[in-house]
Amino acid sequence: MAEILALVTDLFFQARVSAAARAAGHTVLFVASVDKLPADTRATLALVDLDASLDVPTAIRRLKTNGCNVIAFGPHMDAHSRRAARAAGADRVLAKSKFVIELPRIMSSATLNHSDQPDGV
Repeated sequence: MAEILALVTDLFFQARVSAAARAAGHTVLFVASVDKLPADTRATLALVDLDASLDVPTAIRRLKTNGCNVIAFGPHMDAHSRRAARAAGADRVLAKSKFVIELPRIMSSATLNHSDQPDGV
């Protein structure tokens, strides 16, 4: 079982993430702001919604310093947010539609070490 952090405020995506995590035997801690990120976490994976009203680059940098594998997702038309997430250190940046499709695989890979994960998942 892996612990997963999710900076996801959209209830639709919270439900999808929760269901996929539960199916893979993982637990998810939803966090609504950068201030509420746990200082010391055992999470191996962090999911960041680029549409959430938060400081995405700061969130990603903080998660990376904790050793989390970070997957950011957002609207496919928002190239600026996607570039900012990559620049901040996100391991992967996906369009929301691709995130939904890949979510079961992302969750099933959540227990792998970052270096062992296929395609940087």
